[in-house]
Amino acid sequence: MSQCVDPIVGKILAGWRYDISGIAPEMCSDYEQHFAACEHCRSRQRLHRTIDLSLIALASVSAAVFLLAFGVIRHFGPRHAFWLELAALAGFALSALIWLVVAVATPAPMTVVDAARLGARHVHDHLPPEIRDRLPEELRMKITGS
Repeated sequence: MSQCVDPIVGKILAGWRYDISGIAPEMCSDYEQHFAACEHCRSRQRLHRTIDLSLIALASVSAAVFLLAFGVIRHFGPRHAFWLELAALAGFALSALIWLVVAVATPAPMTVVDAARLGARHVHDHLPPEIRDRLPEELRMKITGS
C-alpha cells in the first residue's frame, strides 16, 4: 500500500473520514490539492464513500424486504399475524432509522449529487447546440456550474 505524501494532512483527513464537504472554501482548496497529489488518501476517500453508499443501499433493501414481509403477512393472514406484522413494521422502522442516520452522518448524499451533476454535465456537453440552447438559463447554469 502506498504512503501518504503528507502524513500530517493525511491524519487530519483520516480523522474527518476523508470528508471535506463541510469546511471553509479556503481550507477546502488545500485539501483538494492534497487529494490530487496523494493516491493513498484518494483511495481511502473512495473506500469510505463506497462503505457509506453500501450502507445506504443495504438499509434501503432491508426496509423494502420488511415492507414486503408485512404485505405477505397481511395477504395470507397466518396465525399470530398481529405479532408478525408488528415485527415486520419494527424491522422497517429500524431500517429507515439506520438509513437516516447514515444519510445524515456521512457525506454520501453529496457524493451522489456530485456524481449526478457530473453525469448531467456530460450529457449536456454532448447535446446538439439547438437543443442545448432551448434549455432554460437557470438549468444550464446549474448543470455547467458557471
